[in-house]
Formats: sequence, structure tokens, C-alpha cells
Amino acid sequence: METKETTYTLCPKFEKAFSILGKKWNGLIIDVLLQEKEQRFVDMAHKIPMLSDRVLTERLKELEKEGIVSKTDDLYQLTDKGVGLKEVLDSVRNWSQDWLTEKECNFSSSADSC
Repeated sequence: METKETTYTLCPKFEKAFSILGKKWNGLIIDVLLQEKEQRFVDMAHKIPMLSDRVLTERLKELEKEGIVSKTDDLYQLTDKGVGLKEVLDSVRNWSQDWLTEKECNFSSSADSC
């Protein structure tokens, strides 16, 4: 019996999506904007306190360049492309609820449970 070998290759679009979503903090920034809609920089910084202002600035610029976030006056918001990630982040949230424990997440005593 002959077996046919197939070679797996990454889809460039899939790889690009993971390069955006896999970058540390991007998912959390997008989630804040999904939950809270328009946000000022300072408000986002308060919602993700472990993220430095410098890195938040860098990530927001990168997400703007990717067409996921837009900035009008002092407000950041998701573009249609960014809002399109809602189902992805909802799926990740559901997976985390099913498979991760609070102990694995290193919750501090002041952190709220999900």
C-alpha cells in the first residue's frame, strides 16, 4: 500500500495574522477596545497596568499601521478590521475559561477573577 506524503506549508495570511495577534499585549489592547469602544490612551493604560506607556504607544502605532486601530483626536478605536477579531478573541476567552486555572495564570491577591 502506497502512502502519499504531503508537505505542510504555512499560509502567508495565517502567518501574518499570528504575527499580529501573537505579539505580546496586542490581544489585550484589542480586547479593551472591543469591550470599551473608544478609549483615551490614559484609560487603556489604567486597564492594562502591567503594560508600560512606551510599549503601549509602540503597540498602538503598530496596530494603526496594520489597519486594526485608528486614532481620532485623543481617542483610539477599532476599525472594521479590528472589530472583525471579536469572534477570535471570544473563542480564546472561552478556551481560557475551559482550560486554564487561576493558579496557572498567577493571579495576584488583588487581581479579579474572570
